[in-house]
Amino acid sequence: MTSIYLVDDHELFLSGVRAELSERFDVAGWSTDVDAAVDGIRKNRPDVVLVDVHMPGGGGLSVVGNVLDTNPDIRFLALSVSDAPEDVIAMIRAGARGYVTKSIEPEALADAIERIAAGDAVFSPKLAGFVLDAFSDTVPVEADPELDQLTPREREVLRQIARGYAYKQVATRLSISVKTVETHVSAVLRKLQLSNRHELARWASERRIV
Repeated sequence: MTSIYLVDDHELFLSGVRAELSERFDVAGWSTDVDAAVDGIRKNRPDVVLVDVHMPGGGGLSVVGNVLDTNPDIRFLALSVSDAPEDVIAMIRAGARGYVTKSIEPEALADAIERIAAGDAVFSPKLAGFVLDAFSDTVPVEADPELDQLTPREREVLRQIARGYAYKQVATRLSISVKTVETHVSAVLRKLQLSNRHELARWASERRIV
């Protein structure tokens, strides 16, 4: 049985999805905030994660980015009220394998999960065009040259530091040494021309990547 993990900050919606899917899937867990979701997904290692896009603390982008950095085999299906092209494109670029809106019928959602688990990419019909256009370079996606300088690991360390974690906590969360954290922070500060972690946190917050 395919195992799934649910992430949504609206508990009523979350309980409804859980009830709809529990007979067909093994619901490994669920969370209503980003940090708990990342920890829960890493611990339970589900086949597919259903994740909302807009949540406090960085939303779906943060969940996907945090998990895939250490668990690249886990597949993500974005489930959102938003059908905005920028949201769809951002989630796919982050690593989600599909994107459907919350208006989807329960049976169609279950089918989408099975397809994602099997390795397919799944989109609501209206949204598929956004993705095709984006990856054929016909939809402009706002670039951030400063952020593009950073490696995936540097971005992850940046995100953790910006959330207020101490170096030791970051090292534990990312399973790396404190010395490695310090090296990454120094590299980030140098590349972004920032002086300290407080400026770094403000920089990350302004770009909504915390």
